[in-house]
Amino acid sequence: MGMRLPSKREKPIAFAHRGARAHAPENTAEAFDLAVKLGATGIESDVWLTADGELILTHDGTVGLRRRKIATMGREELPDTWITLPELFERIPADLDVSIDIKTDAAMDPILEWVATLDPLTRGRLYLCHHDWERLAMWRSADPHIRLIDSTSLKSMADGPERRAFQLSEAGIDGVNLHHHEWTGGMATLFHRFDRLCFGWDAQHARIQRDLFRMGLDGIYSDHVDLMMETLQTHLDEGPAPTPTV
Repeated sequence: MGMRLPSKREKPIAFAHRGARAHAPENTAEAFDLAVKLGATGIESDVWLTADGELILTHDGTVGLRRRKIATMGREELPDTWITLPELFERIPADLDVSIDIKTDAAMDPILEWVATLDPLTRGRLYLCHHDWERLAMWRSADPHIRLIDSTSLKSMADGPERRAFQLSEAGIDGVNLHHHEWTGGMATLFHRFDRLCFGWDAQHARIQRDLFRMGLDGIYSDHVDLMMETLQTHLDEGPAPTPTV
């Protein structure tokens, strides 16, 4: 990566993917707690809805050797190392951002009901990711404070990224999340031109993390929290991106 480009944020968010996944069992209280100790400025997880209406954090919608669906089970039947979305907010520092991938649309109404009990600043730390930006647009009117992120791919942008950036801007969707290999400095500049945040996932190596920060991304996701925080600190030590002269 050549020229260093500005982020929309003074300090990009370093999301611990499924907690400190490289260091502890993913999506467990242990992994989330360790991510905080390692300095992560954001936590990432996925949410499913149990049969008794609990917003449980886990990547897969099944559990056990028989792969029973979480939607058919009560909270008491699930591993006691798993926690719910409200419980996550209770155990992490108040200044951490949280990115949640909505794995089932059935979870959205309960999430919005819970979010309504939070103060606006706390709601502003919550980023809800979904693969269907039009569904996100429908949810936008339900709460003006939560952040909504189009978690997608360039292939899914049938009309091209510029059109998608415009659509997200018009719909009030805060940003876009792409796999790290789909990001370029030009792509980040395009979405920033429409005042949209740029997130990159699967950033597992220092070189990839460094390039994403230099492209001006506003947040990255990694399993390796210790490495990510070292890379971020090096990036911040270099100072702000230079102001273009032309």
